[in-house]
Amino acid sequence: MSRNQMLGDLMKQAKSLQEKMAKVQEEAAQKSIEATSGGGMVSVSVSGRQQLLAITIDPEVVKAGDIEMLQDLVMAAVNEGLRKSQEMVAEEMKGMTGGMSIPGLF
Repeated sequence: MSRNQMLGDLMKQAKSLQEKMAKVQEEAAQKSIEATSGGGMVSVSVSGRQQLLAITIDPEVVKAGDIEMLQDLVMAAVNEGLRKSQEMVAEEMKGMTGGMSIPGLF
């Protein structure tokens, strides 16, 4: 096999991997995960694109009047949701690459 043929094959493989990655990312974008904090007082929904879709706050937290606690609960739930979303995408990418770890991919 000539060097040009090997380079051509490598380029085809790279293009195929890129197309598969785009498909996995698009599929992940259609999925969402839920995360909570404060024993469910604050819950969030995050997409596979790490976009915050929804926040639900238990009215009892607001009645308590502790704004700092509410801010902490929201931040904790959002951070957990983003972490779970990133893990979900990474797992789907691992399936695509056969478990092979590619630096910078996820």
